Amino acid sequence: MPAPVQVEVLTRQGCHLCEDAMRTAREVCAEFGLEPAELDITEDQSLLDAYSEEIPVLRINGAVKDFWKIDPQRLRRLLQEAISAG
Repeated sequence: MPAPVQVEVLTRQGCHLCEDAMRTAREVCAEFGLEPAELDITEDQSLLDAYSEEIPVLRINGAVKDFWKIDPQRLRRLLQEAISAG
């Protein structure tokens, strides 16, 4: 059985782009039976150092796939690719 696809959205509180990204990620992930995890970069210094200028950041299976604005069509394609590769 293939490993489940892990979707993470790196966010920061008070970021309107982050709110939009999470909404998009939840809607698209639901189509694939997935639930995205939201990680607040302010709670992890290494994430804050790495991504403070790029949030929101979309990671699939630990790899950065998108940032700033998450396009639903692109996310669908990325998830399909990740599932197929699994």
